[in-house]
Amino acid sequence: MCRNIKTLFNFNPPVNDDEIREASLQFVRKITGFNKPSKANEARFQAAVEEISGCTARLLESLETSAAPRNREIETAKAKARALERFGAQARETISPGNRTDRQRRFFY
Repeated sequence: MCRNIKTLFNFNPPVNDDEIREASLQFVRKITGFNKPSKANEARFQAAVEEISGCTARLLESLETSAAPRNREIETAKAKARALERFGAQARETISPGNRTDRQRRFFY
């Protein structure tokens, strides 16, 4: 579940609200153990996602660094190379793009 929580700070272009919300959603899913909450918990679940999104946005706006912003495309290419090294070429060839699960699509692409 938490593999989707990516580093959001110091990227060019800067993180947007959708990316912050996606990371917040993954965080709430992880700590609650719910992929999708029940009707009874849905309002609390969504409120937690919104609150964490707000806290995250404020945190990211307040942080400072002297490092140059990272390029998203370069970081994505590095992640793909690490995955290929970790799982080997066979893992990528065995699963054609059309037959991949959502989780595999997110991991490889």
